[in-house]
Formats: sequence, structure tokens, C-alpha cells
Amino acid sequence: MGILNTIVWGNAIWEYALIAGVLLFVIILKRRAGRKITHGVFFFFKRLDRVIDEERFLELVLPPLANFIVALTAFILLEELKFPEELSFKILRVGSNVILERIGIGILIFLFFQTLLRVIDYLAVIMEKKADQSRDMSDDQLVIFFREFFKVILIIICILLLIRFVFNQDITKLLAGLSIVGAAIALAAKESIENLIASFIIFFDKPFTVGDLLKVNQVTGTVEKIGLRSTRIRSIDKSYVTIPNKQMVDSIVDNLSIRDKRRAEIILYLDLKTNRSTLDQFMQQLRVRLSAPRIKDATVSLSDIKIDSYVVTVEYFTEAIGIAEFIEIKQAVNLSVLDLMETNGIAVAGKNKPIAF
Repeated sequence: MGILNTIVWGNAIWEYALIAGVLLFVIILKRRAGRKITHGVFFFFKRLDRVIDEERFLELVLPPLANFIVALTAFILLEELKFPEELSFKILRVGSNVILERIGIGILIFLFFQTLLRVIDYLAVIMEKKADQSRDMSDDQLVIFFREFFKVILIIICILLLIRFVFNQDITKLLAGLSIVGAAIALAAKESIENLIASFIIFFDKPFTVGDLLKVNQVTGTVEKIGLRSTRIRSIDKSYVTIPNKQMVDSIVDNLSIRDKRRAEIILYLDLKTNRSTLDQFMQQLRVRLSAPRIKDATVSLSDIKIDSYVVTVEYFTEAIGIAEFIEIKQAVNLSVLDLMETNGIAVAGKNKPIAF
């Protein structure tokens, strides 16, 4: 026992041995201790009739939670030791014991908020599973939006706590001192704030969601992501277009995905030599051709008589089908028009008057 009572750096050897033993025990059992805590969380959620995925929770939250438990245990144990005078030094009039204590507090704050960030990730996973059960794609994007939003809030709180407890600065005075600077930054970041507000409008008003085909600001494409600042669209040319959310709210947005029909039009400029009966027969035959199952509300009319041509307008609608199928139908109709013109001996009016599809 004499050796164990020997004083080294202001503390007995048995104190070092006890702390090392306890710390080693915690390190060995950290995952089990973390599981005990998570089981308590599961019990709480189950009492609230919430369905949770325990394995996924352990995968996301247990590692940072276990590290926090070890760090907290080490901090509490080391607080019981006397700081060795041999290791004392000062940096900017701050003693080494204070510096090490604040570093330890900083590590605890960091690990604690890292655990909270993982909890948010887990909650987002649960919400994504529920969102997948509905057909509304906006639910999926809303989960991503709020996950990132709350993460930003937690990171800001973490930074403020680090400033308060690690750098020993009064946050209230700091915030008051930064109010003028904050106002200047808010003015400078006016567009960013407007985009943030616009993103909330998009999520709650839902003029479009991820996966919708839009036409906005001369850009036509599919929405791939709605962020805090901008909306990302994959254009029909397969380029990746980023549009600020403010423009998405202020501009006229044509949501092509929620239309109930697709429209097509053909304008025919026919030769004046075509007699009335042939022209009438041609339009009647074309109406019959346009009575196909996939074509709705078709009209064929002699819309104008010009000095050099008869103008026949063909308008028809299809159901809200995909672009590939729509192009296929348009091609079939165009070929039918050419076939009927050839059958009835109808020519196009003039060399510079092509058929307008």
C-alpha cells in the first residue's frame, strides 16, 4: 500500500489507478450503457404510441452517445484530481488548468450536440418512411427541408454555448454588440432572407413539388430539389438549372405535371384550287381519324380564307400522358393528315407556305 500512496504530480497513485479503472470500465461498457439509455427513449416513445425503428436508432445515435458518456465520465473523474504544479503555464494570462477545463467543456458540448444532430437524422428517417406511404412528393422534400433547418438552429446554439462556456464571453452582451452588425448583415443578405421566406411559401402553398415538370423563366424541366435558397431543375436539355426561390414565387410557374390534358395544333395552308366538296370531304375524313381512343376533344375547321390559301386549323387534346407517348400520337396524326391530303389530291398553297405543325 506504500507505493499506492506515493504522491505523483500532486495526487496519489491509487487515485490515478482508480480513475483509470473506472474510465476503462466505462469504455468497455459504453455501448451497453448507451443501449440502456436508448431503451429508455424507446419506452417513452412507445408510451406515446409512436412506431420507432430501434436498430436504426442504435446505428445513428449510439456511437456519438457512447462517446459523450465516456467524455462526461472522464471529465467528472479528472475534476477530482489536483492539477500538477509541474504542468502549470499561462497563455494570455489564462492558466493551463483553466485552458484544459474549457477544452474539456468544449468537447462535451460538441459531442452532446453531435448526438442531437443524429437524433434529428433519425427522426427524419422515421418521417421519410411515413412520407413514402403517401403519393404527395412534397412530404419527402418537406422532411429534408426541416431536417436541414433544425440542424442549422442546433449548430448556431452549439456555437453560442461554445462562446459562452469555452471562451467565457457573455452571450447577451455579444448579441447586443452584434445587433448593429446583424442589421447590416441582414440588409446585405436581403436576397438570401427573401429566398428563405420564399422557400417556406413553396413548402406550405405547394405550387409544385419534387418530380413535377415545370416551365418557369424560359426553363422547362423536372424539379429535383427544393432547398432553403433555391430550387434545382433538370431541364429538358439535361442541364442542371438553379433558380432562386424568390423567382420561383414571383414568376409565373406553369406546372405541366398537374394539367389534365395535352394540346396539339396543326395549321394547314391549302391550295385555292381545291374545290369546296373536296375540302369538306377532307375535313370530315380527318375528324374520323381524330376520333381515336387516345385523342380527346378534336376539332377541324376552315378557320380562314386568305388571298392565296384556305386555312384549315386542326386542334386536339390527349390525356395527361408522358412526352414520349404524346410525340408518338402527334406523329401518327401528322402522317394521317399527309395521307388524306394525298388521297384527296389536295396540295399545299404556294412554295413558301408549308404545313405548320
